[in-house]
Formats: sequence, C-alpha cells, structure tokens
Amino acid sequence: MAGLAAVWDTVGDLADWLPMDVDIWAWVGDTQRELQETGNAGLAMALADVPAQALEGRYGQLDVVAPAVAQHAEALGQPWLELFVRYWHLIGRVGDRANGAVALGDAEALAEFAKRDDVRDCPAAPAAVEALAITLANTDGPGFAERRLAALGAVLDGVGPDSLAFSGLATQYVAALRDADRPEEAVAYAEAAVDRLTKAGREASWELGAESARALLAAGRPDDALTALQAATGFKPDDPVAKGRREALLISLTLGTLGRVQEAVEALPDLDVVGDHPREWVEWTRTVSLLFTSGAIANTWQLGRILRQWIIYFETMGGHRARFELALAAGHLAVARQGVWQARLLAAQAEAALGDLSGTEGLPERIAELRAAADEVSEVPAPGPQDRLVELFDAADGSTADPERWVGWFWPYAGEDLEITRRHATTLGFLGYAPLGADIYGKLLTEDGDPAQASAEDIAYLTSLLIDAGRDDRVESLAARLSDDASHLTLARLYRARERWEETAAEAERAVAADDTPEARRMWSVAVQQLGDNARAAEIMMPLFESGEGEEEDSWRLIVLASAGEDWATVRRASAKLNLPVQSSEGPIEEEWHLIRAILPAPDGSRREVMAVRTGPATARLVIPQPRGMEYNAGDVIVFDPRPLEPVPEDPEQENFVIPFAGVTMLRPGGYTSWFFDGAAPTEAEWTDFNEMLAERGWPMWVYSDEHYTVTHPMTGELLPGVFGWIAVPSSVEPAELDAVLDDATEQWAHPIAWLDLAREVGVEVERHERISKEYGL
Repeated sequence: MAGLAAVWDTVGDLADWLPMDVDIWAWVGDTQRELQETGNAGLAMALADVPAQALEGRYGQLDVVAPAVAQHAEALGQPWLELFVRYWHLIGRVGDRANGAVALGDAEALAEFAKRDDVRDCPAAPAAVEALAITLANTDGPGFAERRLAALGAVLDGVGPDSLAFSGLATQYVAALRDADRPEEAVAYAEAAVDRLTKAGREASWELGAESARALLAAGRPDDALTALQAATGFKPDDPVAKGRREALLISLTLGTLGRVQEAVEALPDLDVVGDHPREWVEWTRTVSLLFTSGAIANTWQLGRILRQWIIYFETMGGHRARFELALAAGHLAVARQGVWQARLLAAQAEAALGDLSGTEGLPERIAELRAAADEVSEVPAPGPQDRLVELFDAADGSTADPERWVGWFWPYAGEDLEITRRHATTLGFLGYAPLGADIYGKLLTEDGDPAQASAEDIAYLTSLLIDAGRDDRVESLAARLSDDASHLTLARLYRARERWEETAAEAERAVAADDTPEARRMWSVAVQQLGDNARAAEIMMPLFESGEGEEEDSWRLIVLASAGEDWATVRRASAKLNLPVQSSEGPIEEEWHLIRAILPAPDGSRREVMAVRTGPATARLVIPQPRGMEYNAGDVIVFDPRPLEPVPEDPEQENFVIPFAGVTMLRPGGYTSWFFDGAAPTEAEWTDFNEMLAERGWPMWVYSDEHYTVTHPMTGELLPGVFGWIAVPSSVEPAELDAVLDDATEQWAHPIAWLDLAREVGVEVERHERISKEYGL
C-alpha cells in the first residue's frame, strides 16, 4: 500500500544520511517486511518513522511511539528491533534536548543490553556506546572524559572506517579528548580518522569536522579551526535538520575568537533559532559572552532572564556541567550590566553545581573570579529614597523598566517593608528566582507575621511563588494556617498546578462554599471538566455568568462546556452576550459559518490538522476522511476551543486564511468509515469525473499523496504519477456498494487503482488487487 511504500522510501532516505551501519538499514527493510507479513503493519511503519521523529524534533510523538514499539518488540522476541527503537528514543532525549543525568540510567541500561548474546551482533550495537558517551558528556563532559574514552575506545577497536558507525564514534572520541584537556591529541585523532575514512573510500561526517574545529579552538588555533569548518561544510551531516544552525553558531564562535566581531555577529543564529535547542545553549552563550563587548550584542535583563531559564532546564535534566558553565557566563554578563545581586546569586548556583560534578579542578577558582568581579562593581543608584520606591515602581513604564535594577533597589528593604517585599519577591520570581522570592516573602508573612492576617493578594502571590519553586509542602503548611476559605483556595491552586483534578475539584468546591469567588468557581469548573463532566462544569459556571461578574473569557468557556453537553439554550444566551451571529432560535445549532482548521490528537502523540466547517460558536463538522486508527473521521461533529491558535494575519492575506482551533471533545460521530485507494493517477478529465461522482453521493474523499509520489509501470518499469488517499462513506453504505461504484468508475482508466482492504472486506477480487499492488509497487 502507498502508506507502506512511503515508509520504504523513508528507509532509503534515512540510510543515506543517518549515522548507523549500512547493514542496519538492510535489516530494517527486512524486518519491516516480516512485520507486514505477520499483520504488524503499524509497527512496520513506526519502525522507520522513529529515527525521523528523533531528528526532526517530533518529541511528543517519539515519547509515545518509541516506548510502545520497544515494548511490542520485546513481546515479539525481537531484541534487535528493541535495541534499534530504544537507541533512537535515547538519541531524541540526549541529542537536541541534551538530557544528562536523568537519561544516564537508560543509556547505561541500553549499553548493557547491546552486550547480550542475542544482541551484540546487531549492526546497531556500537551505537549504544555512542549514545552513552553523549549522555555522559551532557551530564559532565570533563568529569566523565576518561570514562567516555575507555568505553568508546573499546568499541572503536572493533569498528573500522568502512562502517557508518565509525564516524559517529570517532566524533565522540574527539569530543572526549577535548573535554579531557588534551586538545592537540583530539586534533591529531580527528585528522587520523578523516584520513582513515578517505582511504576506505568514505567521507567524514560534518559533525566530525565540527568537532575537529572545536579541538583546534581549544588548542588555540582559531585560524585552523575556521579552515577546518570551511573544509567540512560539504560533508554529509549525521543530523541534517540541525546542521545549519550548528554550523552558523560554530563559525560565529570561531570568528569571534579571531576578533572578526562584525562577521561573527552576522553569522550568529538568532535567539529564536536556538531557543528550542538545548544542545546549542552553552556554545551560544559562550559566543554571546565573547561578542557583547563590541556593542553589537545587547546585554539586557531579557538575556539574563533567558539564561536563568536555561539554567533551570539543565537543573531539571541533570546537565550539571552545562548549568555550571551557564551560571558563570550569566554571572559575568550580569556584572557587565551592574547586576551585582544577580552575579552573586549565580556564583552561588555555580558553587552548588560542584557537588554534582565528577571533576572540579579549577572550577572553585573560576567562581572566585566571578565573585571578585561582582565586588568591584557598584549598583546603579536607586531613583529615589525608600519611601518613594513603591510609587516609582508602580509608575514605571513596563516596556522600558528594568526589573533587575528594581530587585537591587528593593533588596535593602525587602523582608521588612511589606509593599516593597511584595514587589521584590514577585519580580524575583519573574526573573527566574522563585525559590529566593518565596523565602523572603514567606519569612515576612509566615515567620515574622501571621498568614491568617495577611491579605488575599499576598497569600495568592506567595502561593504562586511557592508553586513555581516546587515547594508543595510549604503550600500545604501555609494552607493549614489560613481560614477555611483561604485554605481551600490555596490548596486548589496547588492541585490545579499539579493537575491533580479530583483534589482540585474537592478543594475548589469547598472554597466556593466558604466564599464564592470567581477564581474558586473557575477552578472548580476546570477540574470537573478535566474529570469528564462537561455538563456539570457548565452548571458550575452559570452563577458567575448570571451574576455579571464574569469576564468575556468566562462566556466563551461556558459556550464550550454547554456545547459539549448539548445545552443549546445556554449556548445561545452566552453567544448573545458576545454578539455572536447565531441564526437559529431553538434546537441544536447546526449552521454553516466558515472553514476552520481543527487541531486534533493522533494516536502517536502528535497533533493532526483536519479541515472542518464551523457549525456554531464552538462546534465544527470534519470534512476530510481520516486514515483507519484515528478516533475521528469525516462527518464527525466536534467541540473546539474558540481561541485561535494563530493570530489572524492582516489584510490582504486574511481573506484566504483558515483559522486553527484546538479540538476539545467529540460531540457526535458521523458514522463514516474510510477506505484506502492507491495506484497510477488517471487523466485530469477522468479525475474530475471521479471527484464529481463521489461528491454527488456525499462521499468525502481526500488525496494524501503529493506531486512527488510515483508508481512503477509493470511492463516498462517507467515511473508514473501516482495517487493515494481515503474515501469515507456513511454507515448506510455497505462496503460492497462502494466496491461496485469504484469498479465502474475506474474500469476505463489506462491503469487500475487498488483498494485492497475494501476488497478483502467484501471478499471480491482480492487476488486482482493484490496483483495490482505488487505489479505497480504500491
């Protein structure tokens, strides 16, 4: 079938550029065929897509699909398949996402799994050690350098340059030598590896060339590093998706090291390019630290806030060395901004990371240098005396105010003056220092004072800081000291943040009973909706709507909930309040408004975009047939969240722009069943007649193939334009009727179309459709 044919193409494409032994791709193809023949077509398709998910950043899919495939492979007694999928899932974590200690156990387990008697001969087995080396480098590159060298060296002893695994293993070996502070050896090893590859008729990967350039930089040879990068630019990358930004970043660092600042700035990838790629963060920060002194790179509080977010990410992922390096770099940048308080905090954070590092030689001295630099800088003077700071802060222009400076100006009075402490602590939280803000604020409210006497505003702010800081136990302790209404509201906030919906619903309901506030009622409704009771969630929102205290967002929310519960009278009331153009006055709202793009979940964890006709304020009918296995199909009516997922562009684009909305729930299934077709494309006139015939019957059809899809002429071997897609028919149409209609409609075409699954369902001409599929390579 075409879907499977597309996977064969993917295997061929992957074999061209992924860093695994060529034998593994032959094995992948053979395994796919075996899985297909034994009725595991879905597993066969997933097998080739998992590597693409890892490299293309489709992590939502990868984290769902890969464990399921690995578990299935184990159940089938396919250890090579299990190794292959576990490897690519791990690469998806430790590659671009740069997971460190959190992935180390899995990396070690995979390396051990690859040593099993029934696995060690798998062509993918050496890659398990490569993945372990990457994970160790992410955790603490220099600290684990010798361990990496030992593990990689043992594998490289048995892998020659004729293997596609060689280049990736050699790249990691060069990186480990550099981290071991042996840059000249790293350069020599890289050159020798390239020479061995050349003699074997193979080309080095771009990553090996890039690692050689990093080694040259570490050896104090930036001119040679730039030359190496230029020589490597045409090499085939192991990760083609990332190559462009990684190459630009390394060129920028090299040019900056050479003092060619303007060229370096021009080459540097923008923050929005690297912001979603943790693997690049340390090198990007190092480059920015080199370039900001020129004035071409803005050293702002926004940069400091982003670096703090990156540090928090690596704290979470166990990137201990990365968090140390980022804390020091961010600290020196803070010094340059006269952010003394922040530089000192960052020095303390760098010091805290030392306990997680395996090697710390020279690191305490670097921390001391940062502290000394901070001591030599004076804070910018405050804009006024203590008694005017709150007034000046509240009057400051939010678009130009510098929150870092305000934290410094508030600091001498924080913990004593409540108004100052509130602003100081919440601003600390905004800048990424929620734990510290919570400590200062919490001491004033709960240790020096009685939280039961604190304002609702202060309790809300403190609760938010504690939640952001991960101090759940302190939120619960705070709640225990509050009045009933405030206690229940505080716990509901915590449980909602942690998505503990049953507890959220219970505490929010108690909060409403004690003091019916809009926030408590909203949380109660959200929790009940999450627990699956849309009608009850709408009932909970009604008093807020009827009181007039609700906001526009509450009316929209009520529309969604009431639509899901088919309470059309309530939908009309809320719609009237929003001036929505509902035409009908009673019964279900089933109008024809405009096209939308419904964003719906797919079984593999991804999101799928489906065209639909909006039939009401928050309902739409899907119009595109979906492949088998989806939980929705053409004809289904869904409820969607009416907040657009993308801004509507300004004219003149607006006229043709189809707004995307997130699907919420199925309202009514349409009862349609989809059937797959595949084959050589007919003439334009034949295709027009075919479409018109299906449209007359009300049977939706959608072509999923693109202009590049081809099939093979069975006689000449010529590549012919192909077409594949799905036709959906309602429950009133028997499969035999569709089979007969398709047979009549296509019998005069120059080349036959196959609908193998439908033929098998009907039990008619199955062999003919199997023959077409085989002869045309469908």
